[in-house]
Amino acid sequence: MKPRYRDIDGLRAEYEAKQDAIRARLEDFRRTGHKADERLFEELCFCIVAIQSKARASDSAVAALRTTQLLWSGGPDEIATFLRHRTRFHNHKAAFIVRARERFFPQGHGELAKTLDSFPSSKDARGWLVREVHGLGLKEASHFLRNTGRGEDLAILDRHILRNLIRHGVLRRLPRTLTPKRYLDIERRIESFSEEIGIPMAALDLLFWSRETGEIFK
Repeated sequence: MKPRYRDIDGLRAEYEAKQDAIRARLEDFRRTGHKADERLFEELCFCIVAIQSKARASDSAVAALRTTQLLWSGGPDEIATFLRHRTRFHNHKAAFIVRARERFFPQGHGELAKTLDSFPSSKDARGWLVREVHGLGLKEASHFLRNTGRGEDLAILDRHILRNLIRHGVLRRLPRTLTPKRYLDIERRIESFSEEIGIPMAALDLLFWSRETGEIFK
């Protein structure tokens, strides 16, 4: 049965009012994706630190790690101590950052962008990231790819987005858990919703986030 979407006229009007800012932000992400592997790694670390944490605080934490050189030279204990009052689950996130650094920069240089661009689709690249990066699930890998201009057709599912999907009739209720199967099912629903209402998926994500946070960030 085809879903009965709700308040689509209001959603389209909201998008029209914000679309210039949203398009500019997406272009920022694309430019980031063309930068050096070190910059891509910083964005990967942001997506790790942002797990169940506020985006602005997470971005500031990664910037501070970069400034202090801990992002590139710190061990898990040093990074965890630094992150202790900046994010939740600091021990796990510190370990994930160090493992990712060792994985992608084993000799001090990497080929992260080259590898990501070798996949035939963003979903293939996402699957590889989930397999290769400890701590990265479908949401975090999708977030990273979108933030580096490689995943505008991917869903970044958290409670903020899910609540808005319920509001517009894409979902009936919050899922109790987001298994990979359930995640991909919801992603397909968003794809259909996006196509029907004429708002790209990446734009929808930023639009919904701006409702929750009052800004178009990342």
